[in-house]
Amino acid sequence: MVACFAAPQASVDGLEAVLRDRGFAVLAPAGVAALAGVALAELELLAASWDDLRPDAYLKDGGRYRKRRHSCFVADAAGLRQVPHRMHWQSLDYNALHGGMQRWFDPVDPAVVARPAWSKLLLALARVCSACRPEPRWSIEAHQFRIDTADGVGRPTPEGAHRDGVDFVAVVLVARNGIKGGETRVFQADGPDGQRFTLAEPWSLLLLDDAKVIHESTPIQPLDGYGHRDTLVLTYRAAGFQGDDAG
Repeated sequence: MVACFAAPQASVDGLEAVLRDRGFAVLAPAGVAALAGVALAELELLAASWDDLRPDAYLKDGGRYRKRRHSCFVADAAGLRQVPHRMHWQSLDYNALHGGMQRWFDPVDPAVVARPAWSKLLLALARVCSACRPEPRWSIEAHQFRIDTADGVGRPTPEGAHRDGVDFVAVVLVARNGIKGGETRVFQADGPDGQRFTLAEPWSLLLLDDAKVIHESTPIQPLDGYGHRDTLVLTYRAAGFQGDDAG
């Protein structure tokens, strides 16, 4: 039997202090709902949209295990607004496998973006980021991911342990169905320490300070035939969107 380590959970009130101290923090579903100021049921209404993601055509390992959508937003004193649809770009310094190229994905369904729980969650996390690193404006990339076992094995992070080239990263577990694996591993960026745990409850949250830690998720395998792992990954960057100066 493979060991499954529980995530070290923070409280809503202690989230910022834990993030500053450790470089990462985990929040239980009830805490995520409280942070966003919504009922957990409102977040759960978003989950059905993960059944309508599109295949990722950029996987260099030839896999068919990743589906996704991607949209971009700005959060500032005026609130949250979606920006015109744009590419996703990362430097090769941060993503040696898929960096250095413009990747275009279908946008998040407008009906999802229009739900109050969506904007409240993104703005709540922006406030946490600002409390840890005071900035007036955050450029946010929102990625809906489904990693499945259509090829037998699905790889949440085919690039391995990495940083994203942003200020903060939020990983929200949306669903975990019929799989084993998918263990989260977080390591000090400039030290020997690391921690491993599994996000098991839908709408639990991992928040990372991208300058302090590197992270990865281990491959998933089906328990019986087919399974999948759904996540919402949100990146927050004060210096604008990556790739604006990449052509």
